[in-house]
Amino acid sequence: MLAIRSANKTFESHGRVTKAIDNVSFDINAGESVALIGASGSGKSTLMRAICGLEILDKTSGELLLDQQLIQSKGELSPRIRRIRQEMGVIFQQFNLVGQLDVLTNVLIGLTPQKNAFQIMTRRFTLEEKARGLDSLEKVGLVDLAYQKSSTLSGGQQQRVAIARALIKGAKIVLADEPVASLDPESSRKVMDTLLGLAKTLNLTLITSLHQIPIAQKYCERTIALSQGSLVFDGPTPHLDEAKLTDLYGFSGND
Repeated sequence: MLAIRSANKTFESHGRVTKAIDNVSFDINAGESVALIGASGSGKSTLMRAICGLEILDKTSGELLLDQQLIQSKGELSPRIRRIRQEMGVIFQQFNLVGQLDVLTNVLIGLTPQKNAFQIMTRRFTLEEKARGLDSLEKVGLVDLAYQKSSTLSGGQQQRVAIARALIKGAKIVLADEPVASLDPESSRKVMDTLLGLAKTLNLTLITSLHQIPIAQKYCERTIALSQGSLVFDGPTPHLDEAKLTDLYGFSGND
């Protein structure tokens, strides 16, 4: 499903060079649920942005591929990146909803890659597209709130709307970058239950970057850990024991 070959990313600021991603390589198979963990500044978000083509890697990098389709290679995005992005659903820590628009319209905005700007701005959606939007909301348990302003929803509900928006375009892989970082424990549980339930039901591949180790241990069968841009662990989540967590964070991860 996803192949990352020798990913490198360097940032330079005020004469200081930082290696955000350092020769990272791994494969993720279709249908896997993978946690991406690491301390702040470890390179998690940079890597997630590179996978969806929002961050261009260094020219020293190899290739990033989705279903054998080239995302980017040697510091250049594929000419087909817009088409490839249609197979990705991306969920961020910030919900990025338009508060004055109703929930359904926020979900339909997920069709932006398939429509022109005028159609989006004037909310020209077909009946079939609206039906798809309602179906996506049904999947996350919010269809009853379809015509309510998104600004009236709780944080957990807004994140589930963001999940529905990611699903509407028929994504094969979902990239969730810190999706529960700003939520309370109960809302976090509902969002993760929704994500994992949909991944299993729809046979989606799920990559979730997380700070909360207990959530990774509960929900993800495999964990990939980064430290200062380098890959330091890749294996079944139960193998991520206290000794490895102490090496990674300086504490067990459950403290």
